[in-house]
Amino acid sequence: MDQFGFGFDMSRCSGCFACVVACMDQNDFKTEGPSFRQVIGYEKGRFPSVKISYLSLSCAHCGEAPCMTVCPTAAISKSEDMGVVTVDRNLCIGCHTCSMACPFGAIKFAQDGKMGKCDLCMNRLEQGLDPACVRTCPTRALEVGPLEEVSKRQAEKASITILQSLMSPGD
Repeated sequence: MDQFGFGFDMSRCSGCFACVVACMDQNDFKTEGPSFRQVIGYEKGRFPSVKISYLSLSCAHCGEAPCMTVCPTAAISKSEDMGVVTVDRNLCIGCHTCSMACPFGAIKFAQDGKMGKCDLCMNRLEQGLDPACVRTCPTRALEVGPLEEVSKRQAEKASITILQSLMSPGD
């Protein structure tokens, strides 16, 4: 089994929230409701030398998913082919135990009290398409695939960035 997940390049994210809107659209969420993806901005420095960075987050599809291990009804499972953590809403009793166990705050609850979470847009992946958030990202800050491959690409990008910063003249 290949463990699938997201790769994120913080240096490319502009904080446009297109990934959040795409997720909401893909999952038919209302604009005032939750999204399975969130973007958080971080400010550093003081005027006039302020820098802002953004972090795009969703379910990490953990190898040993804590939400899955605490679910009293086994409503949360992991797909065998891609390691995607999914929820069977028919089995969910809305106890919120999973949300307390999730270190990423990735679990959301619908109006009916039952949980929902990112499933990597499994219906799209099965058709050979990228998840809605990845497809929509204008700066290509997000990617998806087997984590081993994604991690390798992210490490190569980081190495190139470090080399470029070492070779460029100082500010």
